[in-house]
Amino acid sequence: MPLKKIPVAPGFDKQDTASQAEGRWIDGDNVRFRYGNPQKIGGWEQILSSTLVGAARNQWIWSDLKGNRYSAIGTDKVLVIYFEGAFYDITPVDAVLTSCTFNTLNGSTSLTVNKAGHGLSIGRIVKFTFGTPPTGTTAANFTNLFEVKTTPSSSTFTVTLPTPASSTNNASGSASCTPYYDFGAYGQTYGYGWGTFNWSGFSSTVTQTAINAMGGINNSTATITVDSTTGFPASGTILIDSELITYASLSATQFLTCGRGASGTTAAAHADNAIVYDASTFVGWGVASAVQASIKLDPANWSLDNFGQILIATLHNGATFTWDPTNGLSTRAVINANMPQISVMTIVSDRDRHLVHLGTTTTVGGAVQDKMLIRFSDQENYDVYAPTSTNTAGTFRLDAGTKIVGAVRAKDYILILTDDAAYSMQFVGPPFTFSIRKVGSNCGCLGQHAMIFAQGIVFWMGDSGGFFAFDGTVVSMPSLVEDFVFTTGGDNLGLNFNQDDTVFAAHNSLFQEIMWFYTKANSTTIDRMVTYNYGDKVWTTGSLARTTWADASVYDKPYATEYVAAATPTFPIVNGVSLGASIFYEHETGVNEVDSTGAETAIPAFIRSGDFDLDLDGDGEYFLKINRFIPDFKNLEGNCKVTLFLRNYPADTTTLKGQTTIGPFTVNSDTDKIDTRGRARLASIKIENDGVDENWRYGIFRVDIQPDGRR
Repeated sequence: MPLKKIPVAPGFDKQDTASQAEGRWIDGDNVRFRYGNPQKIGGWEQILSSTLVGAARNQWIWSDLKGNRYSAIGTDKVLVIYFEGAFYDITPVDAVLTSCTFNTLNGSTSLTVNKAGHGLSIGRIVKFTFGTPPTGTTAANFTNLFEVKTTPSSSTFTVTLPTPASSTNNASGSASCTPYYDFGAYGQTYGYGWGTFNWSGFSSTVTQTAINAMGGINNSTATITVDSTTGFPASGTILIDSELITYASLSATQFLTCGRGASGTTAAAHADNAIVYDASTFVGWGVASAVQASIKLDPANWSLDNFGQILIATLHNGATFTWDPTNGLSTRAVINANMPQISVMTIVSDRDRHLVHLGTTTTVGGAVQDKMLIRFSDQENYDVYAPTSTNTAGTFRLDAGTKIVGAVRAKDYILILTDDAAYSMQFVGPPFTFSIRKVGSNCGCLGQHAMIFAQGIVFWMGDSGGFFAFDGTVVSMPSLVEDFVFTTGGDNLGLNFNQDDTVFAAHNSLFQEIMWFYTKANSTTIDRMVTYNYGDKVWTTGSLARTTWADASVYDKPYATEYVAAATPTFPIVNGVSLGASIFYEHETGVNEVDSTGAETAIPAFIRSGDFDLDLDGDGEYFLKINRFIPDFKNLEGNCKVTLFLRNYPADTTTLKGQTTIGPFTVNSDTDKIDTRGRARLASIKIENDGVDENWRYGIFRVDIQPDGRR
């Protein structure tokens, strides 16, 4: 029989069954389309060995008046600058806590800090400036930052020393404590029930301490020794890990006559330094706490921009900070007292040089936030917001929706998206300054960073599913991966809408791609992506996980961050820091993943087609017999594997259900043909690689097939 071409159109079709999707690709990972042909995506290389504290939520790249290039990265813990091969910590700091004293315990690394009304929460980063180090330690132990580990009371908090104390003392030493600014939570939670605080049932600020027993406690210990019982009721209930424990009385450092495994929990052993929470005001499973039900608690997030060479950094629903590179890389970002102190975000209208605050306060210096209010500065002056007859400052309130979600700078306008509508904001000059008009309804945006501008079009994810675009008119974008991305069911885990504010949209202009990085349903960390190629007008999906992305512009290649929950952060150095770090990468470099040591790891990639059959007396009436196929690659470096999947009926989706597999066959640049023996009603192909230095772009599948009966 003559060879037959099996054409496969570009893009993924995940809406149809594999049998319906004849002539299309149905699945893949780490692949893109280039002029209609599938190929493995480009590699990435870690830029620095240092990894950042916290999950990066935004990144902004710009240059100063001398041409120096900077990248600002905001995480849920720190704000840093990348400049010429190094990170610099510019995190703004809060009010200094003076006259702190310390309690030390011989042989323990847990250090209690005494400061009435400290107002700190677990996870805050602090720095100490010493008059006198606490007894049993040295000043060298306090060179670096510290993470607040517990807050036993409003007058005490604990940190972890790098080396154990050599003596036991109370209220020793003297120091000032400078807390880093509180940016908010790592992830997004609902304001009731599970996730309201550290445990489902806490309805108010929780008193806590830590076990202070070398080797921990077993599952029957009736006297539990802790750092301090200050703030706990005289009798009550405590929570350690997942065990509830009652106690009849207490001393300064012990819970006495403890009843283990209370309220149906399981008595268990607990490690030294395990956190002990006051659970006396526990609210039962499924019962709403004092926080209003159905309210989402937003995660820490940033809007980053530059006003000339000045970095403008606004915390989501928080303050706006500025950083001037001419003051030196060691200077910190500071709050600008002349700006509104609460905003959803800020954006620079760069044609006319106004700083626009979105979802901001009703008065410049006030604390009442209106999430639909826009306030813009005077032209060329981000310090002036009071409108007068001689300036161009002003305000405008939107009316469609309940909150401004985000905004993006486009060709000659700013597109503002609420949770319901789209508005165009365009500079028109005095006396009105800006024209703001509604351009779309029922097209709300999913999250602050779920929108991006490219090629004259704004693209975004809808807040209830689907994709939208605006090029003068809002349109809903058809997508053959929509259900896969937005719907959870069966084996598919769609987008986790509880983490919608962490979705990050990105533009890769090198390959005409718009990407959305998102969290799937059973996860709290970004672990998937969906891509729209606006050149070929096709969609793909994949597992590339990036929390931020900056397109190639100031730098020649895209820069991105990945959050690894199990990694230990190294910048800045924080004693007692919790796990979870952001890694900084340069993308589209080589074909492998390269770490900071130069070690290379393979990037596995694959793509699989829908079924094809014999078009003879109907579709699939005859079985097909496959004798050989001829590989066809535009580019092929190293090896690639080709696998044939054969099945008699569409329901034969696995080996257990009747699917058979031929291969994988290893193919390289010297391979002319592959001889096979296969028989089925339906067949599909898979192209993949799994080795270092392997790269490919696939062409077309030519196969020797012939009819082989009807059963």
